[in-house]
Amino acid sequence: MKLLSFRVQQFRSIRDSGEVNLAFSKSEQGHDRSVTALVGRNESGKSNILLALATLNPEGGRKALTMTKDFPRDRHPGEWDPAFKFLQTTWDLVEEERREIAALSPAFGAVGKAYVTRTYDAHVFIDFDVPWPTFDGSEHAKRVRKLMPVLRGQLKGIEVEEDRAAVVAAIDALEGAVAPAWADATWCAGFLKTAGAVREALGSAGRIIPDAADEMLAEVEEAATAVAGFGAAHAEARKRVVGSIPIFIYVAEFPELSGHQDIEQLLYKPHVHHQAPGIKRTDHNEAELNFFKMARVAGFDPEHLFKLGAEGHEERSQLLNRAGAVISTRLRERWKDRPLKVRYNLDGVHLDTLVSDPNTTYDVEVNLDERSRGLRWFFAFYVTFTADTRGGDADGAILLLDEPGLFLHAMSQGDLLRHLKNDFANQIIYTTHSPFMIPPDDVASARTVNISQDQGTTVTDNPTGDERTLFPLQAALGWTLAQSLFVGPNNLLVEGITDFWILSSVNEWLRQNGGKGLPTDLAITPVGGAGKMTYMAALLTGQRLHVFALLDADKAGRDAQQELVRGRLLHQKSVFFVNEAFDPPPSEADIEDLLDPVIYEDLVRRSYAKELAKVTLAPNARIPRIVKRFELAFEERKLTFDKGRPARLFLTEMATRPAELLDATARARFQKLFALVVKRMAAAKES
Repeated sequence: MKLLSFRVQQFRSIRDSGEVNLAFSKSEQGHDRSVTALVGRNESGKSNILLALATLNPEGGRKALTMTKDFPRDRHPGEWDPAFKFLQTTWDLVEEERREIAALSPAFGAVGKAYVTRTYDAHVFIDFDVPWPTFDGSEHAKRVRKLMPVLRGQLKGIEVEEDRAAVVAAIDALEGAVAPAWADATWCAGFLKTAGAVREALGSAGRIIPDAADEMLAEVEEAATAVAGFGAAHAEARKRVVGSIPIFIYVAEFPELSGHQDIEQLLYKPHVHHQAPGIKRTDHNEAELNFFKMARVAGFDPEHLFKLGAEGHEERSQLLNRAGAVISTRLRERWKDRPLKVRYNLDGVHLDTLVSDPNTTYDVEVNLDERSRGLRWFFAFYVTFTADTRGGDADGAILLLDEPGLFLHAMSQGDLLRHLKNDFANQIIYTTHSPFMIPPDDVASARTVNISQDQGTTVTDNPTGDERTLFPLQAALGWTLAQSLFVGPNNLLVEGITDFWILSSVNEWLRQNGGKGLPTDLAITPVGGAGKMTYMAALLTGQRLHVFALLDADKAGRDAQQELVRGRLLHQKSVFFVNEAFDPPPSEADIEDLLDPVIYEDLVRRSYAKELAKVTLAPNARIPRIVKRFELAFEERKLTFDKGRPARLFLTEMATRPAELLDATARARFQKLFALVVKRMAAAKES
C-alpha cells in the first residue's frame, strides 16, 4: 500500500489541515520515490501533523488518545467524542493487493484505492470506492412469474407422490418469496436457499429445469449471491487492508544517544535487599533504547558482552572491533563531511563510543558525547533510523522525520536529503524550515504549513503563507537558479535555460541594431520547466513584483497557463504563448520554432557533428514542433537529443554572425513577440 493523501481534524493545534497530497518522483537511479517536505515557520504545527499521522499504525500498536493532551485546547471538554474520526487517509493498493481483494467478490474487480480512518479511541475504519451491490425486488418478481409456468410444468410425469409434494412445496416457497423493493443480504441468503431447494427437489424427482429457465433462475441467483456474500467479502477485504497498513516510524528532531554507557545498569536493576540479583530492567529511557538500537545495527549483544566478563577480554575485543568497523563503514557512506572512524572501548562494565578523524595529523579519539551537535545528531539518527527500519526497508514502513538535519551544515543537509531520496525505498514525510532540506530539482514536493488563530494549522500543496513560511522555498529556488536568475521589479518567466539563451541573445542584438526589444527593466527568468511555473510565480508575486509568463504552445504549457490563471497567480493577459508570434498562429510552437527550420537544423547537425558523422538523420517535417522532430529522429537512431547544444551554439554565434542566424521572418516573429510583451506590461502597470 502507498499513502496518497491524508487529512487531520481536531488534533492539538489542527482544526482541519485540509487534504494533504503526498509527492511522488524519481530517484537518481530512476526508482519511484515518495519524499514530501512540510515547510513552515516555528510553532506552526508541523510536528503535530506528523504525530497525528503516526497514530495510525505506530510501533507497539495503536493507543487511545486523551482529551487533555490531544484535543484542541480551545474546544470545550463537552465536545470531546472518543468515536470522532480525526484522521482520514487515502491509499493506493499495489497490484498484488488488488488481485487478492478482487478475488473476494466480483464487485471488487475495479478496486484501486482504500480509505482508512482512525478515531480518538484507536478504532480504524476501512472503505473502498465500491458501491454495495443491490437486488432489485421488482425485477426479481418479474422473472419468478415467468419461471412459474415452466417450473410447474415439470410436475407432469412425477409419479411418486412424495417427490411431487416436495417439488410443489419448493416451487410454492419460491413463488412466495416476494422480495422487498431493494433486498438486503439476509433476504438474499434466504432466497438462495429457497432456489436451491427447488433444484434439489426437481433433481430428486428426476426432472431437470429447461435451459432457458435454468439460465434465468441462475441470473437471479447470481444477483442474490453478490448481495448475500458482499458483506463477508467486504469484511475480509477490510481485514486484509488493516493487516497491510505499513508501520509509521516517527523520529524526533534529536534522538538521544549517549557515548558512555554502564552496561550493568543498562541491563539489570540495582541490587537491594528485597530483590534477587540479576533482575532485568524493562524501564529504559529513550537514550538507553537507542543504545540497544545502535548495538543491533553494529552487531553486538550488550548482555553477552557483560556475561563474558574480564575472562572473556579477547572475545569482547574482537566483537567490538568488528562492531566498530561495521558502523564506520556504514557511517562513511552517509556522512560526506569527512571520513570518520568509530571504535567501541569496553572497560569493565563501561562501554564508550569513540569517534576519530583518521585522515588528520593526529588520530585523536573523542567520545561521541563531546563531538559536534551535528555529528551527534547524524550518528544517532542513522543508527536509530537503520534499526527501526531494519536497514531502511521495514516492509514498507512510512518514515516521519521531525526536523531532520537541523544541526547539520548546509552541505551536509544536502547530502542527507539525497540519502533520503535515493537510498530508502520507504515513503518519507519530514518537516523543515531549512532551504537546504528542500529538493532543488523538485520544489513541488514541498507543502507549506501555516497557523492562524481562526483556522489553526493548515497545509497547502501550493506555496502560501507569510514571509517566514515562504522563505525556505524562496531560498531554495534562489540557490539553484543563482547562476541565471536575476529578479527585478518586472519578471518574464520562461520555461528553461535554452529559452533564456535564445531570447536574451536576440533581444540584445535587436537593441544594438535599431530594433525594438524587451524593456530594460524586464528580467528574463528561467524556472526549469512548465511544471515549476506556478511555484516561481507564487513566490515572486508574493513579493509584490510584476510577473509575466511565456509558455511553449503545447500541452504542458497550456496546463501551466490554467494553473496560473485558476490559482489567481497571474491575470490571463499576463500569460503569453510562443505561437502568438506567428501569423496565423500554429497549434503548437516552442521558442526554437521562431527560427528558420533550415538554420536550426544546421545548428543541430553542427553541434552533434561527431555523433552524426556516420548517421543518416531524417527529421519528419510534418511534426509541428522542430525540437520534437529531432527528438524522435535521434531516438530512431538510438541517440539522445539535448536541445541545449544547438541553443548554446546559437548563443555563441549570435556574437559573430547574427544576420545569418536571423532571417527577416525570424526577426519579425521575435519583434512581434517582444511587442506583445511590452503592450501587456504597460496595461498591467496601468491596472
